[in-house]
Amino acid sequence: MNIFLKPIAAALVASTALSLAAVSQATAETVLRLDEVAVGELDPAKATDYADSILMFNVYDTLVLSRQGGAGVVPHLAESWETDGKTYTFKLRTDVKFQSGNPLTADDVVFSLDRMKTIGQGLSYLFAQVEKAEAVDAGTVKFTLSQPYSPFVSALLRLPIVDKKLVMENLGAGDGDMKDWGQAYLSTHGAGTGAYTVTSHNPQQETVMAKNPAYFLGVPAKAPDTVRFRYGLEAATVRTLISQGEHDISSQWLPPEVLKSLAAEGAQVLTESGGAGFYVKMNTAKKPFDDQNCRLAMSNAFDYATAIKMVAITDTVSQGSPATGALPVGMLGALPETDAYKRDLDAAKKYLAACQYKPDEFTVELSWVGEVPLEERFALLMQANFAEIGIKSEVKKIPWALFTEQVTKPENTPNISQVFVNAVTGDPDTLIYGMYHSSAVGTWQSPEYLKDAKVDELLDKGRVVTSDEERAAVYTEVGNRLRELAPTIFAYDQNSVFAASKRVSVPALSDKSKAFSLSGMGFTFRLMEMNE
Repeated sequence: MNIFLKPIAAALVASTALSLAAVSQATAETVLRLDEVAVGELDPAKATDYADSILMFNVYDTLVLSRQGGAGVVPHLAESWETDGKTYTFKLRTDVKFQSGNPLTADDVVFSLDRMKTIGQGLSYLFAQVEKAEAVDAGTVKFTLSQPYSPFVSALLRLPIVDKKLVMENLGAGDGDMKDWGQAYLSTHGAGTGAYTVTSHNPQQETVMAKNPAYFLGVPAKAPDTVRFRYGLEAATVRTLISQGEHDISSQWLPPEVLKSLAAEGAQVLTESGGAGFYVKMNTAKKPFDDQNCRLAMSNAFDYATAIKMVAITDTVSQGSPATGALPVGMLGALPETDAYKRDLDAAKKYLAACQYKPDEFTVELSWVGEVPLEERFALLMQANFAEIGIKSEVKKIPWALFTEQVTKPENTPNISQVFVNAVTGDPDTLIYGMYHSSAVGTWQSPEYLKDAKVDELLDKGRVVTSDEERAAVYTEVGNRLRELAPTIFAYDQNSVFAASKRVSVPALSDKSKAFSLSGMGFTFRLMEMNE
């Protein structure tokens, strides 16, 4: 008997081992690894840049959501809304809970707005027109505006709703009843309803997130179980990690030749377009760019065609396309493709001759952000371009943190700065109001320090006219005025390009019919699929 039982027992053991291995493989945790250059700001009241946006779109939810595969917004935490132009009333979903287990109510929405406006950082300026928010009842919230504000509903894409009860339980040191409004706590913890919870957060190194099993829309099984979002990785490191299968999605800031190399090795090339541009900012508050003719000289001397060639990845994919002005081609009110900027050295020399400053009287400080090595190449391109009309320049590398500090004062702001800016809600107002309205000077978006009454008047008008036709006309006029004033060299309209491993599928970044018009929302992790 034992002679027969031993093989049978061995077979059972082997079978059990194989079954356990199969179960283990089937239930193995999937991990998505990606990176961004800037530090990650987790507090939703302070979030501004691309890395922050990715965190917000996954840890928090908003009343409305950018429409996938088209323009505009759709209901999200709100089921519906109605307006008379100055008041907006939203009915909330009744099946939403925060990651803490607390139910979502209108009080949370009111608290989120009050908190953002009181802290006064990040994108709080989007809600300057809101006089008050009030909870009509637990499931209804009403916003009252000081005047009609056309971009208001789209601005709500940037009002992440926080868990009032959780924040109130974690107030830090500060003055008044609300102390620090939970800033210390929310700098390292999540308090949203989002599809991913924060496991750990180091803003200089990495944020780790995990699926929220109680998410009100559900999280598909194939979505990553864990996300490791890294900050500040060197391009060479990212290239090696992707090649070795140890990284899944690069930031958009890899040098073109690295992207080309990874694509040639079989990596996916993911893209995100619309709503963003590469802007070369000239400080109009000090010599020599307080003179309009000097700015026009630089604008005409810049080699736009070479700039776009510098960011080509493949024959069909590039990080840039010809710009016509402040608004990317295709956005509401943008100037047509036929108005694309082209280099004109004769015009550049004519404008320089009319400038009150002579080339031997100044040296232009050309800065570039240290975390974005691509900008060094453009600084060197500009140095060569400007030398052709007799202008001396000095290239300076500036860390992002120092740059954002310097631009708060015009005297400390470089002559020329380079930034990539996107429409934070997809609306033209949120792209150019913060860059060119005189009330917004002194941020990383507005190192030009432009103060022009006509531009201010038009930007204010764009916020109150209601029809798309009227708004388009206003923004076209703004575009023409900015071309005339030339505070900025509009280098190119940005197309973000990412290298990715074959382990992940990202329809929102690979299929135009599933793309979002809002930059960063393509990184909604619940819409991704891990292939192994």
